[in-house]
Amino acid sequence: MAREHMLAELEERIGYCFQDKSLLRQALTHSSFANEQKINRMKDYERLEFLGDAVLELISSEFLFRENPQMPEGKLTRLRASMVCEPALAFCARDLQLGAYILLGRGEEATGGRERDSITSDAMEALIGAIYLDGGFAAAHDFIHRFVLSDLENKILFYDSKTVLQEMLQAQGISGFSYELKGETGPDHDKQFLVDAVLQQQVIGHGRGRTKKAAEQQAAYEAILFLRGMKEQF
Repeated sequence: MAREHMLAELEERIGYCFQDKSLLRQALTHSSFANEQKINRMKDYERLEFLGDAVLELISSEFLFRENPQMPEGKLTRLRASMVCEPALAFCARDLQLGAYILLGRGEEATGGRERDSITSDAMEALIGAIYLDGGFAAAHDFIHRFVLSDLENKILFYDSKTVLQEMLQAQGISGFSYELKGETGPDHDKQFLVDAVLQQQVIGHGRGRTKKAAEQQAAYEAILFLRGMKEQF
């Protein structure tokens, strides 16, 4: 009963009620749980993830095509890649607190799988696949526009902040920038990396993440906001 209550809670959070609840359960079942519980592997989320990936690519491609009539194919492709990459989808999943609803095996649970980008991003794609099968293209379209394509300018800035920052510094002819690893916290299975973005010996951004790359992305995002704020002062 508790599980059914959690599923109903998630449905309310995403604004979509499944006709076939088994699709929602499958979208939230990690292979580690299926293996541990001796569930048919066809009942974990991997097949739905495969479908959701394709649906997401189509809908995001159409959105970018219509919103950017002057953008060439190469740039559209790079922009789409930044929007649907693992960190980007994990970012969207965190907004939904999707990790709290995933069924994990004891090993994955113990090693922090509920917060791991690779798992939450896959579950996000599986959820899209489940919504598509249950409610059709229109339902998947609405979900993706609401939870993936909304506030896109800020999301793209965060998703690809290292590239955006590099381009900003090059355009302004600024040198002397680096990322500096300041430390690591937590046990090996749940380690957090701490990184500073340093410009000419001044710290202009801090980052924390489960990988050095993720910490650098966050530090770069803060550095962009810092530099934009400096520009607005003049």
